[in-house]
Amino acid sequence: MSSRSDPELTLQGGVSICDQIRTQIRDCVVSGQLLPGEQLPSVRAMAVELSVNPGTVGNAYRQLEREGFLTSEEGSGTFVAAGAAARDPQTEWRPEFETLCREFLAQAARCGYSTGAVIETIEALTERRIAP
Repeated sequence: MSSRSDPELTLQGGVSICDQIRTQIRDCVVSGQLLPGEQLPSVRAMAVELSVNPGTVGNAYRQLEREGFLTSEEGSGTFVAAGAAARDPQTEWRPEFETLCREFLAQAARCGYSTGAVIETIEALTERRIAP
């Protein structure tokens, strides 16, 4: 994304490109990096910028529209929906987050780590990141 407040999206392996685009745009809306009424790049422009299929970007935009983060206006483009930043990710995406946590804990268990060890490590990492 390339306008005044548009952050750059980055793609990585391991998660579908559509989900990465959707998550990063959603995070930008919730954090206030993208403001209500702000126009996103066209599907084609975003696809070129990320070197991905336009259908992938279109799918991410449609999902975000269904979730209430974006609105589309025929012939005008795609915009951040009014009130989208006020959505509470803690309640809105809880099933998705719980699935992610279950998958992570299952992977850790396959590697021989207990849930307690995982929690202790996450708490230690969090304290290090927050501490001055």
